[in-house]
Amino acid sequence: MTRRLRLAGGGVAILLLVAVLGPLLAGHSPVAQDLERRLEAPSRAHLCGLDELGRDVLARLLWGARVSVLVGFTVVGSATLIGLLVGSIAGTLGGRVDTLLMRLLDVFLAFPGILLAIALVAVLGPALSHVILALVAIGWVGTARLVRGQVLQLKEQEFVLAARAGGASLPRLILVHLIPNVLPLVVVQASLGLAGAILAEASLSFLGLGIQPPTPSWGAMINAGRSHLLDAPHLTLFPGLAIVFAVVALNFFGDALVDRLDPRRRTASDR
Repeated sequence: MTRRLRLAGGGVAILLLVAVLGPLLAGHSPVAQDLERRLEAPSRAHLCGLDELGRDVLARLLWGARVSVLVGFTVVGSATLIGLLVGSIAGTLGGRVDTLLMRLLDVFLAFPGILLAIALVAVLGPALSHVILALVAIGWVGTARLVRGQVLQLKEQEFVLAARAGGASLPRLILVHLIPNVLPLVVVQASLGLAGAILAEASLSFLGLGIQPPTPSWGAMINAGRSHLLDAPHLTLFPGLAIVFAVVALNFFGDALVDRLDPRRRTASDR
């Protein structure tokens, strides 16, 4: 394992541990209010200070990590499965099926992803399940294109032609012969997609279309702290740093996986 992959993996492990153990580490309730001490600066009792309602910012950050990780893994897992299915069928069958599926994909590509997600959540209403549904709706497209391109190359290989000649059914051809060979690239795509999903959820929550109060969300915390940038900058500083840490760690991890799986991108310093 390369040094970059170890470092990036350590960052991702910290994020996951915080998400799983957050309630145990918080020390304070994320919803308990102390209005007399509202906007209190960071101190030994409250390491990240208190927000506009006197709630502990650190506790809300730790609980917000759970929401972000839940959304990230649910969205990426669902979108990856859909993308694998659509891309494999399109690449394997070709012809009219491929054309129809690719035109459907082009419809989704015609709109900026985040704008389409905003429109879907605006129609469905702000809720965690609706955020996940909207992000899945825009997240499968990249995986489908990647898988289709790989399948178009693989289906001309001798082992696939031999399977066809042996009478392998379409499900067996896809599940046994094609998907295992595209899975490494899909894993890399998924690791990079995690960062995008977490950032998209924070963006929707910032706009008031994501997780609703009193459930903590990093994006909503930044939005709530905008009106206190001068007198209480800690309200936006700490959730902003949390988002940066999560996105950078996941992006570095995905990039390190690319280097690991593609020997041509390895350098002597990575070994």
